[in-house]
Amino acid sequence: MIKLYGVPMSRASRSLWMLEELGVPYENVPTHFATGDTRKPEYLALNPNGHIPTLQDGDLVLWESMAINLYLARRYDKGLWPKSVADEGRTYQWSLWAMTELEGPLLAYLMHTVLLPKEQRDPAKASEALAQLAKPLGVLEGALTKRSALVGEAFGAADLNVASVLSLARLVRLDLSKWPQVDAWLGRCLERPASKRAREKR
Repeated sequence: MIKLYGVPMSRASRSLWMLEELGVPYENVPTHFATGDTRKPEYLALNPNGHIPTLQDGDLVLWESMAINLYLARRYDKGLWPKSVADEGRTYQWSLWAMTELEGPLLAYLMHTVLLPKEQRDPAKASEALAQLAKPLGVLEGALTKRSALVGEAFGAADLNVASVLSLARLVRLDLSKWPQVDAWLGRCLERPASKRAREKR
């Protein structure tokens, strides 16, 4: 059986969502970054970085949530994997883009509005992060104009990967009304039954 090491309130949530979409049997092995689990020798033997999530599928061990999701979508394809090499490239593009352009400012905003103790929050850094988000959200808005999915005609791996990152916006009640296509698309993605099942694990 597939094993996913991590906890739902972390980047492991992305891979839990993918596993729920695919409907494959798996075990979520509770591994928490804040309790020392990721520094135990037996875990470091799987992931020497000491981060979560980590996927174990038979003899294969993978780190990094996006790599895990791309592997799962292709290995256990249930319609989420693109049908052409060109669309595979676009799926990689959007998945990497979410990590390099979107996640950083989203996390910074989350830290300085919700996660850090109040005395450690810096309103200036929160405002800066919010300003930085405008550009990637504009890019995403443009991509979703007259389209219901990022790649192809239906929800796929690219949509899941990008939406799993942008779902942080819901945690901080980020107003996305300036980007109505993004707001509607994110809502559709997060309303999927598999997404709801993954969130319930929190």
